[in-house]
Amino acid sequence: MKKNIFLLLFLSIAFLSAKAARVDTVETYSDAMQKKIKAVVVTPDGYERGTAYPVVYLLHGAGGNYSDFTKNIPKITAWADYFHLMIVCADGNVTSWYFDSPVDPAWKYETYVSKELVAFIDKNYKTIKNRMGRAISGLSMGGHGAMYLAFRHQDVYGAVGSMSGGVDFRPFPKNWDIAKRLGSYAENPENWEKNTVTNMLYLLTPNSLNIIFDCGTEDFFFKVNEEFHEKLLERNIPHDFIVRPGGHTWPYWSNSINYQLLYFNNFFKKNNPQLN
Repeated sequence: MKKNIFLLLFLSIAFLSAKAARVDTVETYSDAMQKKIKAVVVTPDGYERGTAYPVVYLLHGAGGNYSDFTKNIPKITAWADYFHLMIVCADGNVTSWYFDSPVDPAWKYETYVSKELVAFIDKNYKTIKNRMGRAISGLSMGGHGAMYLAFRHQDVYGAVGSMSGGVDFRPFPKNWDIAKRLGSYAENPENWEKNTVTNMLYLLTPNSLNIIFDCGTEDFFFKVNEEFHEKLLERNIPHDFIVRPGGHTWPYWSNSINYQLLYFNNFFKKNNPQLN
């Protein structure tokens, strides 16, 4: 029995290692911001032989960029192979918070990610071109961004995730350039109240989104994630909320991404019978 377990583990590792996902850095263009923006696109092994693939969009945290996920979690390419899906890592210009800023018209990252980048990917790759073939997730700032964009664009995304997300940034009025994107909390409280995702549950169409999020117990965002979970429960909104020991670190997110990709894969297969 023990030999069989070790053999299964060996074969699983060999399977993941033998695959060869392709990782490309592409240059996109934002009409809204009149500039070029890079993104990472991961296509699974055998992409050329397939017809249409589901896509998971990933958003980096504050201080990061489009290359963070493949650089810090290199095994993500193996998971693209294993689940036979595409992964697109967007760029949020360090601290965009993925808003169309109400105080600085030069920052339109909601428009870029949910309209321009999605359109670019659908035009240039073999994708499932509807919400049942798209999911979005992210970490920290990107976790908030993923929820924010999915809540506001339920016609674009069918599933959403967040890893250690800043799902309520109001307790942090002086951090991560949020005030540059929304104005200071003291002078523009309405911008903060209406753009923090914990206050946006009213936008959800019942059962419109598949939702998963997690946070480590030692994370500075743990409390706001627990409160977000409680608000979802109060509204009877189905979701998966995972709590594990851990902090705001890449080792924690490296573990998280496995669960989220499995969750998204199940969503894709449930809603796209041709993938089974």
